[in-house]
Amino acid sequence: MKRARRLLAAVALLATSVAACAAGLPAQFDPSRDAAADVAHAAALAKAQGKRVIVDVGGQWCAWCRILDRFIASHREVRALIDARYVWVKVNYSKENRNEALLSRWPRIAGYPHLFVLDGSGALVHSQDTGELESGKGYDEGRVLAFLCRASAQATCSRTSGDGSSARRTSASTIDASVAALPSATARLRDHRS
Repeated sequence: MKRARRLLAAVALLATSVAACAAGLPAQFDPSRDAAADVAHAAALAKAQGKRVIVDVGGQWCAWCRILDRFIASHREVRALIDARYVWVKVNYSKENRNEALLSRWPRIAGYPHLFVLDGSGALVHSQDTGELESGKGYDEGRVLAFLCRASAQATCSRTSGDGSSARRTSASTIDASVAALPSATARLRDHRS
């Protein structure tokens, strides 16, 4: 069973990488990329598709970045919500390339990975410390879904039960209320600006 899950996660991660490459966006953190051009391209795609952008800041050195990638690849509902509402772009932060010019536009980052949500014009909508989405040695599906719903431009999210058998429509505010313990990084944006 574990082997089948690993294989499924690897296939999902490969599909994600293929989709990112097809859009001309990096599938991995790459210090040689022009991060500003990648973000501008992602914003243009998001605007054309009526989506938002998630800028995933991290590096190949970052263990939690790899954990997040595996988490997204192995959680069908999370992956579907990202695919439906966001254009995902990876921005490298490493000793080889800190991408300071681009990252200085947004609030200071306390840890990695860090997610910035932008609208189709490239304006910052939300800054998310992924530490708030963690649970134990991984990420909490409910918290990640709540973040994705709250940060999307749409007012409702479709949710399914754990076995995928029944779907219900839930407003983002209802999901927010179910994870009230999750602090809002958006409310702290002013405090983190450089």
